[in-house]
Amino acid sequence: MIFKYDVIVIGGGHAGCEAAAAAAGMGAKTCLITMDMNKIGQMSCNPAVGGIAKGQIVREIDALGGQMGKVTDKTAIQFRMLNIGKGPAVWSPRAQCDRGKFIWEWRSTLDKIENLAIWQDQADELLVENGEAVGVKTVWGVEFYAKSIVVTAGTFLNGLMHIGRKMLEGGRCAEPAVHNFTESITRWGITSERMKTGTPVRIDKRSVHFEDMEEQPGDSDFHQFSYMGEHHTLPQLPCWTTYTNKECHDTLKSGLADSPLFNGQIQSTGPRYCPSVETKLVTFPDKDQHPLFLEPEGTDTNEMYLNGFSSSMPMDIQLEALRKIPALRDVEIYRPGYAIEYDYFDPTQLKHSLESKILPGLFFAGQVNGTTGYEEAGGQGTVAGINAAIRCNGGEPFVMHRDESYIGVLIDDLTTKGVDEPYRMFTSRAEYRILLRQDDADARLTEKSYNLGLATRERYDWWLEKKEAIDKLINFCKETPIKPKNINSQLEALGTTPLHAGCKLIDLIARPHLNLQNLSEIIPDLKEMMESPKNRKEEIAEAAEVLMKYKGYIDRENLVADKMRRLENIKIKGRFNYKELHEISIEGRQKLERIDPETLAEASRIPGVSPSDINVMLVLLGR
Repeated sequence: MIFKYDVIVIGGGHAGCEAAAAAAGMGAKTCLITMDMNKIGQMSCNPAVGGIAKGQIVREIDALGGQMGKVTDKTAIQFRMLNIGKGPAVWSPRAQCDRGKFIWEWRSTLDKIENLAIWQDQADELLVENGEAVGVKTVWGVEFYAKSIVVTAGTFLNGLMHIGRKMLEGGRCAEPAVHNFTESITRWGITSERMKTGTPVRIDKRSVHFEDMEEQPGDSDFHQFSYMGEHHTLPQLPCWTTYTNKECHDTLKSGLADSPLFNGQIQSTGPRYCPSVETKLVTFPDKDQHPLFLEPEGTDTNEMYLNGFSSSMPMDIQLEALRKIPALRDVEIYRPGYAIEYDYFDPTQLKHSLESKILPGLFFAGQVNGTTGYEEAGGQGTVAGINAAIRCNGGEPFVMHRDESYIGVLIDDLTTKGVDEPYRMFTSRAEYRILLRQDDADARLTEKSYNLGLATRERYDWWLEKKEAIDKLINFCKETPIKPKNINSQLEALGTTPLHAGCKLIDLIARPHLNLQNLSEIIPDLKEMMESPKNRKEEIAEAAEVLMKYKGYIDRENLVADKMRRLENIKIKGRFNYKELHEISIEGRQKLERIDPETLAEASRIPGVSPSDINVMLVLLGR
């Protein structure tokens, strides 16, 4: 059998779902090939979406017209805004989800998208003609041809699972590994390496002594992920916290000789920022305890996820160590934690559009690019899907810069710096954090996406309505005069100094102790103005307040970003023969030749290319 499409997406995880939805949403005839239609959007590890910087990525996906934010809101069983005690540049949304409902919400979402077909099968061979990727052949011998192929195979490529000294081939627990497909790609000159990740034990909540744990409730305010979706449709559940202890550590240490991480069984690199519990013991030998977070897997299950106890130790060691923790002294488990090794492809071989530099028509997104996390995968999938659709009809690739989105930072880091360990996004990776806040993703991206044809008219109209409401509120604060005699006693009650002369309302909002909410309680006209929007008035007020309070910081960061944009506009691809560029360092020549950057700004971010190398290139370009 032979099928023909515009875009083929291989893999039904978070990257694949977003890629397929984006490509089809832009009008490309798309087929998603997945091994199991009943596990589309499976949360292989933690049943949660978002977190530090990851939450910003999900809001960016949503602003672009993607689906992860909507699916998360419909299946969320706890929502929290992290870092709320710090500045808004690092506020990060996170939601605990019902794992089973998350899968079926994704399935239902994809089923409703025009131009999108789903085929349950396993990709076996990449088909290449005349130096371009043109399709795939499956294990059942079915051939799919398309103008663009997006590979989002997650941890399935030559996946190998480890529990103690026991090894089992698989892409995920109880699911088969994919053989041959990596080799069908690397034979064309694309290089692959191995990485490792892991997941914790799953616990039966009926065996937990919750009286020995601390309850961690979620937030009950207006925050959520999608700018468009419904708010908290499922019951909200608490998480629970406890700690490991010395007895638990002693038990784990007794099994280190059989740990695949330390006996030479696993050679590949694991995630630095999500280490296994045994790695924590070795890395931090002076620590007597480490925090654990017990998180519900859903509203209709006893299964719970023990965050902080990722492990590939032998089963008996894992269980014995858990029972040394008072709250888990009688614990029963559904399955132990395990580690998994898998293939990924060097992301420096990709353009910023996520298309291969070596095989035109071939795109990569997600863990196959060396990243870790559902959110990083979803962001890449959105960009790959958009560009796969654009390639079908010709046109300029869609590329986001580092001052436009965390997704732009992520892709720029991958394609210019590469990875030597699983890449995880943090706010510290972005140099323009105050411009990339979680509250303004729609301001940055919705119009771009609407012009591309992905964001719907409904989404775009909502953004215009929200923008108008924000501007109206800010202008009101700029124009409203405040007289000392009318407000000084209330200001002192709020813990701030009284006025000595009249001012505008916006000047009061700039004070640390004051905000729109507490000022609205003493200024009736402000309260009325804040109540006027028909939709999401709390979200509008928050966005307006951030813009007013942090205007100086925002303006300053925009100036810095403008300077860098000038370098982004200087195209250098094809203008230098780096081997003969003896005016710059040997390391600089080697790195520039390997990456072959598009712009001078991209060249400046390649490790090993010095500022003096960039200055030399600027002088040579001037000639």
